[in-house]
Amino acid sequence: MTEVSVEQQIRDLIERLSAYIEQYHGGSVTFLSFDGKVLKVRLGGACLGCPLLPTTLHGWVEGTIKQFFPQIEKVESES
Repeated sequence: MTEVSVEQQIRDLIERLSAYIEQYHGGSVTFLSFDGKVLKVRLGGACLGCPLLPTTLHGWVEGTIKQFFPQIEKVESES
């Protein structure tokens, strides 16, 4: 049995989050980088220009990620 890296597990979770966001809200989230403490993502689609982007990023994406990966200190979005 092969062990999946933490980064790959994070990528997989972000893909699932993105599928949900695309299906129900028209937006997307993409993995950019992870340095062991800070995860960088890109929000796209309907998220761009939306006044609820900070809530989506911190409340939804960061909150979900931290449930599974408590070692992540911060989730940032790059445009």
